[in-house]
Amino acid sequence: MSPEAIIITLAAYLALLFMLSRRSARGADNATFFIGGRRTTWYAATLAMIGAAMSGVTFISVPGSVATDSFSYMQMVVGFTIGQLIVAFVLVPVFYRRGVVSLYEWLDMRFGQTTHRTGAWCFLVAKVIGAALKIYVVCSVMQILVWNHFNIGFTINLLLTLLVVWLYTRTGGVRSLIATDILQSLCLVISIVVCIWLLCREMGLSVATATEAIAESPYSQMWFFDDAASPRYFWKMVAGGGLCLVAMTGLDQDMMQRNMSCRTVRDSQINIVLTAACQAVVILLFLSLGALIYRYIDFAHLPAPARGDDAFALVAVQGGLPLLAGIMFVIGLISSTYSAAGASLTSLTTAFTIDVLDGRKRYDEPTLTRLRHRTHIVMAVILFIVVIIFERLASDSIINLVFKVAGYTYGPILGMFVFGLISKRGIRERWMPVIALLSPIMSYILQWIVAEKFDYQIGFELLGYNALFTIFGLSLISTEKHNDNE
Repeated sequence: MSPEAIIITLAAYLALLFMLSRRSARGADNATFFIGGRRTTWYAATLAMIGAAMSGVTFISVPGSVATDSFSYMQMVVGFTIGQLIVAFVLVPVFYRRGVVSLYEWLDMRFGQTTHRTGAWCFLVAKVIGAALKIYVVCSVMQILVWNHFNIGFTINLLLTLLVVWLYTRTGGVRSLIATDILQSLCLVISIVVCIWLLCREMGLSVATATEAIAESPYSQMWFFDDAASPRYFWKMVAGGGLCLVAMTGLDQDMMQRNMSCRTVRDSQINIVLTAACQAVVILLFLSLGALIYRYIDFAHLPAPARGDDAFALVAVQGGLPLLAGIMFVIGLISSTYSAAGASLTSLTTAFTIDVLDGRKRYDEPTLTRLRHRTHIVMAVILFIVVIIFERLASDSIINLVFKVAGYTYGPILGMFVFGLISKRGIRERWMPVIALLSPIMSYILQWIVAEKFDYQIGFELLGYNALFTIFGLSLISTEKHNDNE
């Protein structure tokens, strides 16, 4: 697939994206930007969440991870499903009952302003790092496929990507995201199915023989119960998946803005449960695609990719498949990228405006709108700077790197919410920022000690240890007084 063909595909997709965004943003106000005016139907939210949960990192890294991790990622999906149920039936009713726009407003109601802002800052750091990693991996692929051909550097590539994201989210916010995420979800699923079909056709496989080939593949092992010290051990990945889902969806302003845009609690719960089922199916399709990609590399005698993250792009664009494979890869990649990046930028704008600047309480509507627009620009600039840093430093498989970062950055948030929900005690708030800083440090020390002394690798469940350190710290600074204003 030529760079010119990729640019034409990108331009056509963006034209459709902007058309949908502009139409959905008509009559938008601050409530529309932050929570979509709470007018989203459950089925629209479910379609949107499929694309929202599958970023460009998922699109590239999950198929590529099959070579080293087999189908073990499905163990995380089991945990994801458990986590979705916790979000739907524990957290959503609390947030709707309190009428919060930003999730971290609940921390203010429960503990006070210092905890509120500490939670918001933890989210801002977590989201900036996570979003930057996701944008980085996709821009890196597009750099190889397109921009190097025209001698355009990574910085311009990134600048153009963020400019597009900023333009289509600047007015409509969540309402625009719901509309464009539906498009992006459909594009993502269609691209996977078409790529699987093309690979099977090239290798002469029917549906039955392809299923058999995947099942007999050396990459198809799904459940790992044999080595408790391994990061792929079943119970560790299930626990890690559940914790990551609760923290990275249920306590993440990015993801919950869509869920909370539904009209009622029941609609939001239906959306979340259906999203969990759809997510399991789509992830299984990704892993099956990965097994077929590596089978095709052997079949076509292609050079082995240097990194697993490069495998999908190598086969789809340069692997001798029909042009349609390259087009589907590009559409799937850019659709997942703009979905994740747009949502991240919107949620960062919301959290900083509402939580850090206390925008809802301090400003009238016109002033809040101006403040939101300025914050939106600042957050885009911050993302730009952090992606440039990762372009210099990142080397790990991005899907693993995202979850490693999440283990440190989302742990304090999870600990704050869990302590607030299970305890009726108040806290001495002046110590809250210290607890939030020490918990990740203690988690890192624990991870290092058990690896060095006991040869035990803490995997994705690191998030749980981090949260426990936070809960322990909060218990030390707790008081009899209950700060809840309910």
